[in-house]
Amino acid sequence: MMNEKEMKRQAYDALKTDANRIWKLIKVQMDNLTLPQCPAYEEVLDTQMYGLSREINFAVRVGLIEADKGRDIMMTLERQLASLHESVTFNK
Repeated sequence: MMNEKEMKRQAYDALKTDANRIWKLIKVQMDNLTLPQCPAYEEVLDTQMYGLSREINFAVRVGLIEADKGRDIMMTLERQLASLHESVTFNK
């Protein structure tokens, strides 16, 4: 049986992995498929970000991660996506 510290670490790692998966998905979409102004891009981004925020909210509510760590995951992903958006917008 896992101890509490190990469960919290695994929950945090899983959320970071999901955030990274979203970044990669959006990067591929921007590189190959659509422009940032495209409704399909915006819908995928909104849906993925909403899903991650709900995962984080759940993990915080059940005590698997601290609220500030959840905010850090979201803020980091938002900064990465803003930077990606800037680079694609200026290069196209």
